[in-house]
Amino acid sequence: MTSTDHSKSSGETAVDNGRAPALVHRAWLIALVAGATIVAAAAFAAMPGLLVDPLHTEYDWSRGSIGVAASVNMIVYGLIAPFAAALMDRFGIRRIALVALTTVIAGAGLTTVITDSWQLTLYWGFLVGAGTGSLAMTFAATIANNWFVERRGLVIGALTGASAFGQLVFLPALAWIIDHQGWRPAIVTLALTAFVMMILVVLILRDHPADVGQRPYGATSFVITPRTEQGAARRTVRVLRDSVRSRQFWLLAGTFAVCGATTNGIMWTHFVPAAQDHGMAVTVAAALVSAIGVFSLVGTIASGWLTDRVDPRGLLVAYYLGRAVLLAVLPALFGPNAGAALIAFVVVFGLLDVATVPPTILLCRRVFGADGAIVFGWVNAIHQVGAGAMAVFGGFTRDVTGNYGPVWFMAAGLCAIAAVLALQIARGDASTENDPAPGTRTANPDNDNEQARV
Repeated sequence: MTSTDHSKSSGETAVDNGRAPALVHRAWLIALVAGATIVAAAAFAAMPGLLVDPLHTEYDWSRGSIGVAASVNMIVYGLIAPFAAALMDRFGIRRIALVALTTVIAGAGLTTVITDSWQLTLYWGFLVGAGTGSLAMTFAATIANNWFVERRGLVIGALTGASAFGQLVFLPALAWIIDHQGWRPAIVTLALTAFVMMILVVLILRDHPADVGQRPYGATSFVITPRTEQGAARRTVRVLRDSVRSRQFWLLAGTFAVCGATTNGIMWTHFVPAAQDHGMAVTVAAALVSAIGVFSLVGTIASGWLTDRVDPRGLLVAYYLGRAVLLAVLPALFGPNAGAALIAFVVVFGLLDVATVPPTILLCRRVFGADGAIVFGWVNAIHQVGAGAMAVFGGFTRDVTGNYGPVWFMAAGLCAIAAVLALQIARGDASTENDPAPGTRTANPDNDNEQARV
């Protein structure tokens, strides 16, 4: 729907003072709904770690085969993201969000009737992976780029923090449901949550400020709704083809692959079963991972605030070095009970967990300009490849050696390498942060109302 359509249907016209005719700018409501959608979609990422033992017990599948399904989910989650970003430019954020939520619900429903491990890979790996991947970090970046000029780093931090929060805050409830009702009711609960979010998306989410006659938050001039671009897939592939020629792309992708390997790949897939190996109850282990999610939200918002103010490269170095130290000491902290040292680990790791996202998104924007969201989508795809590889490696290591010890030390070493790579990333051009999104036009303030009517 164009800005003209919205103006005719709602009676709203473009405003030329950069403010909504309300106490709170519409952009914040959009960000709130987007955040809730991200939480609902990301909650599905919490399930693989809880499904390992129930599926192993019910079907006698190896942990490695279950890890393959989790790995496919993570890889598809990452690979779909850059295409989703381009499709949002082409068809609109709201339409793609609705399609993604529908895909998630279908995949979850089919998972409840699986009888073979390949079905888990197909339904949870491909369908749920594609749906949730479309509502992840590139979704957050697109919302922030369209609706915000000021506070963009803060919004990106909050929305990406919502992703980690959604992955983990559901864990205690899901673990309780699995313990008392089985794993299928837990998946149905997530599907119902996604359905509720579909309703909110229809009622509230809009693609662009011009659709409701407003400027982006903090903009000094009215911004026309982006022109519709044909060939979203071609554009996505073209951006990849151009960006892979840049050393900066590989530095950003390499560091973010380590991020994926040491969070989604190992912590969210293998922390709970690793804790169970040391005699810890599944509900206690799930509560610890959930607490990481709570502190992830705090850490990512703080990281977004810092990213608006200091060199994002320095932040990445600090984050990866801190994560390296924490992962190296984790094996010594496991036990049947959650002691003070393990709780301290949870707090600090949570603060660093998704804190890498706002600096990485901002560096993609600075280095690659208006294509930054799609470039970040490809960087995020490699993040998920790293996560998937570590999920498989962790499962097979546990099957072969009987413990997860080598996995934690390998993850720590990868984080140290990522810190070195982060030092070599270019600062980029900070002036590109406030460039309009691809295909947009800024309007002369004197002609805002006239352009909105055209």
